Amino acid sequence: MVMRQAGEALVAQQRPDPIAGAGQLLIRVTACAVCRTDLHIVDGELSQPKLPLIPGHEIVGVVLACGAGVTGFAPG
Repeated sequence: MVMRQAGEALVAQQRPDPIAGAGQLLIRVTACAVCRTDLHIVDGELSQPKLPLIPGHEIVGVVLACGAGVTGFAPG
């Protein structure tokens, strides 16, 4: 779900599959939650959010890929 504008309904949108860049992990999200800060942004109570925005940063998932330079993690 994507937030395009504060105060508007979130929109279901297909996004391209991401690629793990240097120093990044690619994670298949199996559960995601939104925090109160996300809700403040969606409600238009925080100024100048970077839009479009996909709310939800509290996730549980499985590592699919590791970008260059990543240590301590492995797919699976």
